[in-house]
Amino acid sequence: MQQLPGADSIFLAMETPTLFMHTGALTILDPAGSPGLGFQRLKEIVAERIVHAPRFTLKLREVPFGLDRPFLVEDPDFDVARHLHRVGCPSPGGPRELAELVGEIAGRALDRRHPLWEMWFIEGLEGGRVATVMKTHHCLVDGISGAGLGEILCDLQPNPPPRPREPRKPRPRREREPSDLVLAARGAWRSLFTPLGLARLSGQALRRVPVLASYWREDDVPSPLGHAPRLPFNAEIGPRRAFAYTAVRLSEVKEVRKHFDVKLNDVVVAICAGALRRYLEATDALPEKSLITAMPISTRAAGDTQLGNQVSTIFVSMHTDVDDPAERLRAIHATTMKAKEMAQALRVGEIMAMGDTAPPALLNLAFRGMLRMQSVAPLPTNTIVSNVPGPPFPLYMAGARVVANYPIAPITPGMGLNITVMSYCDSIDFGVVVDPDLVPEPWAVVEGIPLALAELRRAAGMGGTENG
Repeated sequence: MQQLPGADSIFLAMETPTLFMHTGALTILDPAGSPGLGFQRLKEIVAERIVHAPRFTLKLREVPFGLDRPFLVEDPDFDVARHLHRVGCPSPGGPRELAELVGEIAGRALDRRHPLWEMWFIEGLEGGRVATVMKTHHCLVDGISGAGLGEILCDLQPNPPPRPREPRKPRPRREREPSDLVLAARGAWRSLFTPLGLARLSGQALRRVPVLASYWREDDVPSPLGHAPRLPFNAEIGPRRAFAYTAVRLSEVKEVRKHFDVKLNDVVVAICAGALRRYLEATDALPEKSLITAMPISTRAAGDTQLGNQVSTIFVSMHTDVDDPAERLRAIHATTMKAKEMAQALRVGEIMAMGDTAPPALLNLAFRGMLRMQSVAPLPTNTIVSNVPGPPFPLYMAGARVVANYPIAPITPGMGLNITVMSYCDSIDFGVVVDPDLVPEPWAVVEGIPLALAELRRAAGMGGTENG
């Protein structure tokens, strides 16, 4: 029995009937070299390797009345089959049919009575391909550790040698769990110290005001106090989700990065900015002020892929008010450098102490209040753009080559559009999740991504892209 850290439990506290905090990926597989690949084979591999990710066999034990952070406990009825699902893609099995199916899967909350993950096996894709959709609650993984989980299910070659089996250990006697009454009493006792903890947290925040103010005085560092323009997709989100995806060549993005002497992530943000600018122009909704994006950044040490969340967030101007794509990229680079410098000065990650300070019931009440106020409150940001590094080498699942890996991330209150990016081999795979009531046609956003890269390449005097 292990209690969730505050950084993980806060994702559970955020959930409402319209706000789902699971993350995942659409993985497309080419089974040409693996004639035995099927749902049964996938189930066997997951059952065999889940022992290397023991957290995925634990279920949630919530404290009565939300008085304390939840626990992960042994699930005596754990069954891999309960978490695996098989479905066929509607004909003809193209990208739009697949994306529609993924949107339906993403729009369903995970069952808190069982370990908080599920995997879908999708057949019937064009070209004889198949796909998987992995759905995991954000309280278990962030982007980096999610990639580590993928490594458990994937191999570096089509026919790897058998993995060494760990010596069988005697099954430990199941730990006796405390009763709900005991957990409630502990939670009530801890709640008595909540005002003190909040006061301490407020003191930490106040001590950071001079540092923040010194950066916010600069035009290229957005303040999270609410200066983003309100857009059609910045409204109350509903329970439905839609998905669209695309990819561009990593080598072409790197050429742009090298030409302009910026970071790779700056080019990714500039591509997203160009796509959103094109979409908003087409819908007659482009504001005079620049869009602002929230950008999660990892606080992990290099090489750390342990499960659990180690992330913070910075706010970055996308400079969508700048016409020239080259000038826009340079401005984004200046903004992200300043934002990261500010985050380092503030010792990123300490804001997540809120999850350790306030009980889940209070946090959930606060988030629900945010949902009610989002139509009138100032906007700190318009969207989320997240860039997750992936493996630069090919992977295989059950002998089938992984063709692409499109991330699926949650949308959050007041932001009905999320763009998450993951690199894989010589590809950068973009996954766009939206509320279809706020963004009726997510493909209109996605189709602008290769066009935005082509604009940057032309500005650098390079040839067009393979996609654009």
